[in-house]
Amino acid sequence: MAGSAIAAGVLVCTTALTVAIATAGSAAVVAQRAAAAADAAALAAADAAVGAAVGDPCTRAEELAAVHGAMLDACDLQEAIATVRIAVPFGPLRAVAEARAGPAPAG
Repeated sequence: MAGSAIAAGVLVCTTALTVAIATAGSAAVVAQRAAAAADAAALAAADAAVGAAVGDPCTRAEELAAVHGAMLDACDLQEAIATVRIAVPFGPLRAVAEARAGPAPAG
């Protein structure tokens, strides 16, 4: 009887630990997806801002975010430098990433 209780306890703890590790791994993958989407969206917006791509910079950023399964939360242009904030859903939560892109500094 005591051995069964110990075995059940070990099984419950092992299962809880496995679920926690899997959730943390999934969160890391979603965070990387958000970062990649933010980088791509910022580059697309910066390209449109300098005329290297056709269209409105923030519209281009929104299109690239959607391609990555993300949503554009914010898009800010300061001359030719684009700053974007992207959100990727993760269950009831959201993974958020921010990126900035623009031409290389002169000098």
